[in-house]
Amino acid sequence: MKSRNELLFEKSQHVIPGGVNSPVRAFRSVGGTPVFFARGEGPYVWDADGRRYIDYVGSWGPLVLGHAHPQVVKAVQDAAALGLSFGAPTESELEMAEWITHCLPSMQQVRLVSSGTEATMTAIRLARGFTGRPKIVKFEGCYHGHADSLLVKAGSGALTLGQPSSAGVPAEITAHTIVLDYNDTAMLEGAFKAQGDKIAAVIVEPVAGNMNLVKPAKEFLNAMRGLCTRYGAVLIFDEVMTGFRVGLQGAQGLFGITPDLTTLGKVIGGGMPVGAFGGRRDIMQSIAPLGPVYQAGTLSGNPVAVAAGLATLKLVQVPGFFERLTANTTKLVGGLQTVARDSGIAFSAQSVGGMFGVYFRATPPETYAQVMECDKAAFNRFYHALLAEGVYFAPSAYEAGFVSAAHGDAQIEATVAAAKNAFGKAPAA
Repeated sequence: MKSRNELLFEKSQHVIPGGVNSPVRAFRSVGGTPVFFARGEGPYVWDADGRRYIDYVGSWGPLVLGHAHPQVVKAVQDAAALGLSFGAPTESELEMAEWITHCLPSMQQVRLVSSGTEATMTAIRLARGFTGRPKIVKFEGCYHGHADSLLVKAGSGALTLGQPSSAGVPAEITAHTIVLDYNDTAMLEGAFKAQGDKIAAVIVEPVAGNMNLVKPAKEFLNAMRGLCTRYGAVLIFDEVMTGFRVGLQGAQGLFGITPDLTTLGKVIGGGMPVGAFGGRRDIMQSIAPLGPVYQAGTLSGNPVAVAAGLATLKLVQVPGFFERLTANTTKLVGGLQTVARDSGIAFSAQSVGGMFGVYFRATPPETYAQVMECDKAAFNRFYHALLAEGVYFAPSAYEAGFVSAAHGDAQIEATVAAAKNAFGKAPAA
């Protein structure tokens, strides 16, 4: 007899392409039937068959407080009772902008949008409009949303499906996108030396999270900041994933780098669709209605979504929040590495704030090429063994994982115990 998950997936494929509304959910990377979820609470999710899992996806990062946090739910209910959408300014938009600019001083002004993709797409357009230059620099394996000019050797779902670029994007659109290797300072310096007067912006995930988690080399980010300043290019930190996830000041605060523009999403929506871009006042003055760079959105600053985000942002600013989140994430990766070592498995793991990465290789990768060296087949076996144990990781070897404030010792210890059993089903190194 088929499970409800299987029946739902069969039906979905008739009316939804691939049966899913975002590619990585299809389980094509790991094989098997996608899990359809019915509800979540704290660190747990329950599928359509009623089975409970410890969740380390957290809606791909936004749920830093865990599922259905009571204060966030109440904020949404209160806002919804007053009206779902106005398409006009609200006081809550102002409050969120003030919170963001207070926590991230590099963002002197901010514009709210509805998604991380919209934020990065507009930040690129703004950088080009501000500088009057055509070219942008991105890094292989970094995913900045599905805007045409950024779908070149992208990470996330594009990597999962083995399609680092997308059909339907004319070559003329990507002709001005320069793709370099992440953490390769010499290559970055060479690109600026060759074309620095044509480069409008460099966009980077300051902690890569869409080719699994890859930490930046300190000299890499420092050189990036110095080169952008010297050549008059705009440095864009894509903190859609890291913003309010690795620390109260994001990755820029963690590494002491001041970008010219920052893009945000995920956590600032608290589980609802909110994005933002912002930065230097002189650059932001180029956006409509003040300047010639156009951007608009009917649901930008939606009051219900903003209510969820505001409730979340207030709670992450409680003293000690990120210290506890970081400590729990560190405990998780340390436990996973210990049981892997005891099992004789070639495995490594690392974390930054509430983000973590697991890799079937002896040491954590520092580059896209090293990510590609990981044993994907071993990850897939590990993934399904964990799923059978009631632990839900991202269904791809190329995605970061997320710990929430709702995860505690009990969940982490249960996960490590499940991993020990899972490693027992994988061949030793």
